[in-house]
Amino acid sequence: MATEPVLAAFELPVLQRDRSVRWRVLSSYWELTKPEVNFLIAMTTVAAFCLGSPKPFVQFPWLLLLHTLLGTVLVASGAGALNQLIERCFDAQMRRTARRPIAAGWIQPNHALVFGALLALTGVLYLALAVRLAASLLALLTLTAYLFLYTPLKRRTPLCTLVGAFPGAMPVLIGYVAATGKLDSKAWLLYAILFFWQFPHFMAIVWMYREDYARAGYEVLPPGTEKARFMEWQSVLPTLALVAVAVTAMALGHGNPVLMAGTLLLSLGFLYFVARLALIRSSQSARRLLLVSVVYLPLVFLLLVLARV
Repeated sequence: MATEPVLAAFELPVLQRDRSVRWRVLSSYWELTKPEVNFLIAMTTVAAFCLGSPKPFVQFPWLLLLHTLLGTVLVASGAGALNQLIERCFDAQMRRTARRPIAAGWIQPNHALVFGALLALTGVLYLALAVRLAASLLALLTLTAYLFLYTPLKRRTPLCTLVGAFPGAMPVLIGYVAATGKLDSKAWLLYAILFFWQFPHFMAIVWMYREDYARAGYEVLPPGTEKARFMEWQSVLPTLALVAVAVTAMALGHGNPVLMAGTLLLSLGFLYFVARLALIRSSQSARRLLLVSVVYLPLVFLLLVLARV
């Protein structure tokens, strides 16, 4: 019939549009898990597991590492989704976050709640059954502190960064206890590195988007002229502590001295970019510091793993 080509021509764009919508929804669920954050979480968890494992490379517990990584990423993904659910109204007011899936309307809040809760609870149970109960409890503590302490405090006090740094550094403890079943001085050394790193990393983000945060009602910086001073102290002092941790690791002889010296040099280089932001206070300096912070952390943990090997 003559109408068949016309119908086919009409149906093709509709099918393409339906596929485009389905793909957008799937990618929105992927975005909901905060994959860029999960990469750093996965990297630090793996590094801590490798540093804690008492077995040599040929007998390395690869399967246990895989279980640990999967469980930790599931919890982190659930936490990321639930965090966006809680902050959806505020995300919609910020240029930086307005396109997030819930804020933009691609995912309904009730769907995000089910998705995030399932991921988080599955991860906690998976760690308990496939890894160790201690790893599962640490993951549950991280999830709870992140959602019910750090997330609401962002709208109440600039001290939220300090509070959030505690659960934010937990992935190394999860990885380490999964390998060893205990937390010793080396575990807390790794925790200190991740703990102090978060301050300059987050301050770089906050300084770049300070107007956005203020518009949405976030109290991540104090009001008025105290903003700059607060950013300086929250960046410089923790980075100095980071350098001190690197010196401590060298003094305690945790691995190859040459590679350990490399972690100290990286920390000093990181301090340089932190100092530039504190002195210049520009968005460009903050952007450079953010980039350096994302490069610094994987390199330090890689050197620590190689130093042990």
